[in-house]
Amino acid sequence: MRERFEERKKEWLTPLACVLAAVIALVSCAFISVWNKTQTVGAGTSAKRSLPIYSVATEEKKLAISFDCAWGVDYTDKLLDIMEKNNVRCTFFAVQFWVEKYPEYAEKIVNAGHELGTHSRTHSYMSKLSEAEIRDELKTSAAAIEKATGQKTNLFRAPYGDYNNLLVDTAKSLGLYTIQWDVDSLDWKNLSATEIALRIVNGAKNGSIILCHNNGLHTADALPLIFSTLQNRGYQFVPIGELIYKDNYTIDASGKQHQG
Repeated sequence: MRERFEERKKEWLTPLACVLAAVIALVSCAFISVWNKTQTVGAGTSAKRSLPIYSVATEEKKLAISFDCAWGVDYTDKLLDIMEKNNVRCTFFAVQFWVEKYPEYAEKIVNAGHELGTHSRTHSYMSKLSEAEIRDELKTSAAAIEKATGQKTNLFRAPYGDYNNLLVDTAKSLGLYTIQWDVDSLDWKNLSATEIALRIVNGAKNGSIILCHNNGLHTADALPLIFSTLQNRGYQFVPIGELIYKDNYTIDASGKQHQG
């Protein structure tokens, strides 16, 4: 009796095991297929992503310091004076309403040998704008800079560092290089001059782009230490327009620009 039961159990379990094995195989194949498609889509999306320039790949000991201008000019004269004393040329990014309120400072910046790029018209989150709105922001702000200084600009920094493919691609179609940064001073948090300087000198390397603000509370006081330390290490400060490659370049996934 027991032997017959064991035989019947084998007859019942064998086809069930086959069915379960088939189900497991089908589920595994489906999972692998979906995973592969996900990886392909992800890779395609990454490959198509438009990035601004965060830094530049170079063997030369050159870097750039930049100042965003949106509100006030309280410390701008001091910044310009310190840079002149240290033989430093830099890049300012100004919002249109700042340029229109302080055209004499826009002119002063350019006359001192520095660059002036656009920081948009209204300092909004531009990834939320339509293409038409982006074009308006960029065209009118660039025109305001040209009116105030007599010089055209080809540099743009997005407010808040906020961007998407549409913004970067639209800026490029207007002849503008979108510039980010790889060293953030965090001077807008009212850090002390020493804290600002340490953040910059510890983060700077060949091809770095440094972010500061013209109206940072302690930014100007941090500059002498920043300049002396990095110049003693052999670095030269140049405007962003002289640091980046203007053509025949690629930008890797980290935002670093490479020649060729």
